[in-house]
Amino acid sequence: MTPDEPSVQRLLAMSGLHPKKALGQNFLIDRHHLQRIVEAAELSRGDRVVEVGPGTGVLTACLLEAGVSVVAVEFDRDLEPLLRERFGEDGERFRLIIGDALDGKHGLNPGLLEAVGDQAFSMVANLPYQIASPLLINLAIQTPGMRRAVVMIQREVADRIAAGPGSKTYGVLSILLQAAFEVEKISRVPPGCFYPSPKIDSAVIRLRRLAEPRVGDLEGFGCFLHRLFSQRRKQVGSVLGRDLAWPDGLTPESRPEQIGIDDLVRLYKVVLDQGNKRG
Repeated sequence: MTPDEPSVQRLLAMSGLHPKKALGQNFLIDRHHLQRIVEAAELSRGDRVVEVGPGTGVLTACLLEAGVSVVAVEFDRDLEPLLRERFGEDGERFRLIIGDALDGKHGLNPGLLEAVGDQAFSMVANLPYQIASPLLINLAIQTPGMRRAVVMIQREVADRIAAGPGSKTYGVLSILLQAAFEVEKISRVPPGCFYPSPKIDSAVIRLRRLAEPRVGDLEGFGCFLHRLFSQRRKQVGSVLGRDLAWPDGLTPESRPEQIGIDDLVRLYKVVLDQGNKRG
């Protein structure tokens, strides 16, 4: 980000716009953290990047300066003229999709899916906090080409994603993403780094796709986890039935929140196998 880059406040004022509380708009204005996000993404010239929630385009400008191509998805139609004026119409290195990045709870915007295709890409974004969890889960399941994600999210959600067994925040989000990615917390970002300042802390996390995922069928595994963690304090035998061929180290008395990811994968495969035999 160059020193003469216009500020978020100036860009909004020039366009006659204000942050929309209803959309949870808190624009990142701290140059240090913007640069840190780009550095953490480990980008090379010519890489493909998806940015959800570009806002006024301050991170977009940093990404384009790094020599990558950007597919930006912005929900707020009022920001479209500003973004197109800054970065031009859809071209080789910048494409703007106006709309929701999600298509319902369990889908992704068809335009986004078409734009990324089956090619490798990175997600680099200051994500709208209200969609961060479902978006990351849907991207993990539906876009195997997403090799890496470096995203700013609510600190509480970052803690949930990085949580391990035994933690109160360990659950479906932690397990599903850690089954497909190496998860790393990069930095904490205080409220003063945003305009307007939110009432919560934020954090940057990095997800790197594992060379070999811990489980092949992430979608099926996710359904299994939802079933298990809908009653997280119950013994797994009460949820799955006590007549399973329990893997070594697990018993019907085990509780979901205490079971590590590899053991959950083994348990999932046992449940699948037993279901197939009954079928």
